[in-house]
Amino acid sequence: MPNPILPLWEYIPDAEPRVFGDRVYLYGSHDRAGCDMFCDYKLKVWSAPLDDLNNWVCHGDSFRTKDGGERPADTPWTRSECYAPDVIEKDGKYYLYAYIVGSKGAVGVSDKPEGPFELLGQYIYGEGEKVGDDGIFNDAGVLVDDDGKVYVYYGFTESNMNEIDPADMHTVVPNSYMRPVIPDDESVPEEQRFFEASSPRKINGRYYLIYSPCKGSRLAYATADSPRGPFTYRGYIIDNSVDYPGGNDHGSVANINGQWYIFYHRMTNNTIMSRRACVEKIEILEDGTIPTVEMTSLGFEDSLDPYKPTPAEIACVLKGGCYITEKDVFTRVITNIKDGAVFGYKYFDFGEDFTGDSLTLAMKVRGMGADCKVKVMLDAEDGEEIGELTVGRADGVYTCKVKNVTGRHALYFKPYHGVEGWIKPSFDEKCLFEAESFVIMK
Repeated sequence: MPNPILPLWEYIPDAEPRVFGDRVYLYGSHDRAGCDMFCDYKLKVWSAPLDDLNNWVCHGDSFRTKDGGERPADTPWTRSECYAPDVIEKDGKYYLYAYIVGSKGAVGVSDKPEGPFELLGQYIYGEGEKVGDDGIFNDAGVLVDDDGKVYVYYGFTESNMNEIDPADMHTVVPNSYMRPVIPDDESVPEEQRFFEASSPRKINGRYYLIYSPCKGSRLAYATADSPRGPFTYRGYIIDNSVDYPGGNDHGSVANINGQWYIFYHRMTNNTIMSRRACVEKIEILEDGTIPTVEMTSLGFEDSLDPYKPTPAEIACVLKGGCYITEKDVFTRVITNIKDGAVFGYKYFDFGEDFTGDSLTLAMKVRGMGADCKVKVMLDAEDGEEIGELTVGRADGVYTCKVKNVTGRHALYFKPYHGVEGWIKPSFDEKCLFEAESFVIMK
């Protein structure tokens, strides 16, 4: 499954991936296309078999803070939006930790990893007991250690931790509070300073805390020899703003079939709110470091097939003001494609079948009343030009010849209008066309 990894109409950001049994489960917030606010009043769960990561199944609403359909709200004390959940397993039960905007967070429990989750209650702590974040437990991430102790990491602009009583999974252990887990004061560079999105993991005996730093398009990480730290900043794993309209980021890592992945999200609809789940393969080295990876269109795939239709919207490069927008649940396009825009895809495997004959590129577009051309570039936006597509004013499928290439390559598309003279500034600001899909044919 390429990026985004869920059906393209689904908007699940703030991903917490968990492997339970023979399935990988994706817990996250729920965004809405074109919405002017983050998240929703419900949480949804998706999962896929470990041996078929192209077959994601939606298990429906797992938790609600507002009545919806036939399901009443699970939180009698609030009707605010719920964000960024985490789910962990303890003694055969599955516990959901949900952040609720402006309100004390909720803990739910289920016999199944997909839920639905029945309200267990709010966090319990004695009067005068120290907890951070005004007791909201923003973006809570939970770690069950090998000795059975349970730790919750949380906070917005402050990096907090408390232990949770494993006997009931929602009572704060007295005198367990710690701040900062990750440095969160202004003396720390913004690329390291904690902002939000705590996600703990224990990997090869090391404790990892993945988080969103004040450079919020990144997912940074720190490691420690103890769940209480001290945690040392080690770098960042991915940045969703590189050659792409970025925004906040929130995610974590999971090992699936022996391969490590970073789960994160990317923005659509020219807002920072409509976010979709993506993954990239990563390495965790013997010294505990995780080399930074680039954003691609690959998802769980090793490569894309250029000879099968590619939805334009899986672009991993969007520059010059172009962006993905949803017109309806069936239709999403790259729009606002102006002179100088670039949209690109990493990576296609063209195979080794070289005949010497040129290939044909076909692109389906929505015309915007402008004649223009599109340079087809190999491997980089300033790489080798392998063809040039002429696009007319009307909706349609436009074709051109492109060089026969073999092997694994990125493709970039660079539209331009070619108009000169006094009228050029008017054409510079014009959307030339909207891209729906393309394919290469032998």
